[in-house]
Amino acid sequence: MTDPKRSLLDPAVLAKLGTLKLRVRAVTEGILSGLHRSPHHGQSVEFAEHKEYAPGDDVRRIDWKAYGKFDKYYVKQFEQETNLRCYLVVDASGSMGWKGAEGRLTKLEYASSLAASLAYLLVRQADAAGLVLCADQVVRAIPPAASAGHLLPIVEALSGAEGKGGTRLAAAVDWLVEHAPRRAAVVVLTDLFDQDQKALKQLALLSRRKHEVTLFHVLDPAELEFPYQDPTLFLSTEDGRSVEANGRDIRAGYLEVMEGWLAQVKREAAEQDVDYALCRTDRPLDEVLLPFLARRQRHAA
Repeated sequence: MTDPKRSLLDPAVLAKLGTLKLRVRAVTEGILSGLHRSPHHGQSVEFAEHKEYAPGDDVRRIDWKAYGKFDKYYVKQFEQETNLRCYLVVDASGSMGWKGAEGRLTKLEYASSLAASLAYLLVRQADAAGLVLCADQVVRAIPPAASAGHLLPIVEALSGAEGKGGTRLAAAVDWLVEHAPRRAAVVVLTDLFDQDQKALKQLALLSRRKHEVTLFHVLDPAELEFPYQDPTLFLSTEDGRSVEANGRDIRAGYLEVMEGWLAQVKREAAEQDVDYALCRTDRPLDEVLLPFLARRQRHAA
């Protein structure tokens, strides 16, 4: 369980976010007016397209210049700005409760802090933030809302999350398919230690349903560097399996497998239009958030 004395919202990190905003690459379907492009036509000043006049259309929108050119009535349509609905999916399985060294955050604590910061950012810009905590099933779900008071239950749910059980990201995908019928942003924070080898393809299913999917791949430095040199007992945090081995003997093979797996994940994410970011739990949160927000700002819809 996350240390209750440690706040998931770090004032220093929030201060560095400043006035930055979380933008999306694709159009979105919200309820309130906001920052993001909507597929619906509305009242903003951004011209979208012409539409041939039909009875019932607002005659004030007839484009008389187009009439003079084409001898037909056309009405102007404008982009509608909308607010974003974002689902923060946090893997709370047993492997996420692990940390490679004393004084370091567990992967779940790191992912929860990242998710809480994103929720803060979303609510601050009047977007709707929701939360899905999952392990081998959905443990807790909070539907998206844009009110300032919605931040507290999200942070409390993240603070109380315990890393236990197996990993089955497909459970979160199934939940989103059922409960998020409209376009939304989906931010997934996980170590991807899922026994289902097609877990990433499951997440990509959400992209094909018009959701914009971001994957924060959260790993401990020890998992990336394998610093073990002596005979070591390796225990699974999800199913109790154990293997005793001399770290020095297996390090090269482990690193080769890890490097190949990371390359495969990055390649599949790119192929499935999933925005991917590798997060080491020894890196400050702002080193993850600031480049991510800057990238989104450059590619905003």
